[in-house]
Amino acid sequence: MIGRLNHVAIVVPDLSAATALYRDTLGATVSAPVDLAAHGVTVVFVTLPNTKIELLHPFGDASPIAPFLDKNPAGGMHHICYEVDDILAARDRLKAQGARVLGDGEPKIGAHDKPVLFLHPKDFCGTLVELEQA
Repeated sequence: MIGRLNHVAIVVPDLSAATALYRDTLGATVSAPVDLAAHGVTVVFVTLPNTKIELLHPFGDASPIAPFLDKNPAGGMHHICYEVDDILAARDRLKAQGARVLGDGEPKIGAHDKPVLFLHPKDFCGTLVELEQA
């Protein structure tokens, strides 16, 4: 059901410093920061030959990742994102098997302008999983 690994998301306390680390120290190609007000985050994508790293930083007072950064002031891995061919079929199959879809269960448009869903970390070995329509 799942396809390729789309990205690994890392919450960072200082987006400029994290961007410089990946660009200057590791030699990666990085995007410009993009504010996603509807999601409460600012993102920078690090392009790798086989996947991406998504650097996340809180945007606005109600950012859903602010509590994560409060608990992990140095930042850390937030979620992994897998591609699926049919997000609704994937959701229905997972729910039928007992997995919990976060929110109202309906896909939202994510950072790549594609439908996404998040799955409860307690159902996936303690890892928050994002599914993205391929």
